[in-house]
Amino acid sequence: MQIKIEKTLTPKQKPDFKNLGFGKIFTDHMFMMNYTEGEGWHDARVVPYQDLTLSPACMVFHYGQEMFEGLKAYKGVDGKVRLFRPDMNAKRTNSSNERLCIPQLPEEDFVEAVKSVVDVDRDWIPTEPGTSLYVRPFIIATDDFLGVAPSKTYLFIIILSPSGAYYASGLAPVGIWIEDEYVRAVRGGIGYAKTGGNYAASLAAQVKAHDDGYSQVLWLDGVDRKYIEEVGAMNIFFKINGKIVTPVLNGSILPGITRNSVINLCKSWGMEVEERKISVEELLEAQTSGALEEVFGTGTAAVISPVGKLRYKNDVMIINNNEIGPVSNKLYNTITGLQNGTLKDEFGWTVTL
Repeated sequence: MQIKIEKTLTPKQKPDFKNLGFGKIFTDHMFMMNYTEGEGWHDARVVPYQDLTLSPACMVFHYGQEMFEGLKAYKGVDGKVRLFRPDMNAKRTNSSNERLCIPQLPEEDFVEAVKSVVDVDRDWIPTEPGTSLYVRPFIIATDDFLGVAPSKTYLFIIILSPSGAYYASGLAPVGIWIEDEYVRAVRGGIGYAKTGGNYAASLAAQVKAHDDGYSQVLWLDGVDRKYIEEVGAMNIFFKINGKIVTPVLNGSILPGITRNSVINLCKSWGMEVEERKISVEELLEAQTSGALEEVFGTGTAAVISPVGKLRYKNDVMIINNNEIGPVSNKLYNTITGLQNGTLKDEFGWTVTL
C-alpha cells in the first residue's frame, strides 16, 4: 500500500502531558483512505487533522453503517514506540465489517495505516505513567442516498489522541451497576461488532448508573435477563474460589483484545480459566459465601479496571473490601509492562515502529 504523507504547516502546541484526561485532545495529523465500489480501497494518505465535509444525505447519518476500533501506542523508557496486538484489531475490524456489510480491509493495510500515522505524530506520545497515545480507526458509509442498503463508498480514517487514565480514579476500584431494566444486545444482533449503535443503546442505562454514583453498567443477556455479559466499555472477569471466570463469547459480547490477553496470561501462570455462562444469582451466592474474591474489567482504554462494588436491584456487593486484588494488580502490571517495553514480550504481542 502506497501512503502519501502531507505534513501540517501549522503544528499545534503540545498539551500538558501530565494533565491530559481521555479523548479530549487530538494530534496534528490523521490517516484517510477511500473505498469506491469497483475500485476497492484507494488513495491512502496521512494529512493534517481537519474537519470532514459530508452531505446531509450521507448514509452514515441515517442508517448508522459505521464501525470503529481502539488501540494505543506507547513510548517506552528505551525511546521505542510500540503498538499492542494491532493484528487483532485488524481482524476484529473485518469481523465488524462483515456484520455491517462494509467492505473487507486487508489486515496488513490496517496495521500499516496505523503505523504510518503514529510514526508521523510520534512526538505526541506521552511518557508519563499511565499515559499513552490512543488510536481511533473508524469507517463510515458516505453515499448520498436515503434508501436502506449498503453504501457503495466509504471513508477509513484514523485519528490520534494523547490520553491519560480512562477513569479519573486511575487503578482505584470502581462501582458497577448491573442493569435490570434495559437490554443492549441479543444473539443474532450486532452486539459482537464494534459499532456506534451498541454504545448509543447503552446511554440511557449509563446515565441512570452515573446518577446513582456508579462508573459503568454491567449488562445481562437480552433473553433470560439473568446471565452476565459485559460492561459498557469493558469485558468482565470474576475470581471465584481461585478460578478466573468470564462470560463465554456468544454473539452479543465484544471479543475484547485485552480479554484475550488476560485469558492467555492467566493460563500461562497456571491459573484455571473458565469461559462460560455465569448468572447474577451465582454472583450473589458467591459473594454471600465468600467465594467471590475479585472482579475486574478489561479493555483497551482502561487496560484493567478493578471493581470494588456491584449493585443488582437492592443488593450491593462489596468486592475484596473495595480494594484492588492481587490478580488484577498483576495483570495490570504485566500488560502495561509489555506495552511500554519494561517486560520481555514472550508472546510476540508488541509491534515496534
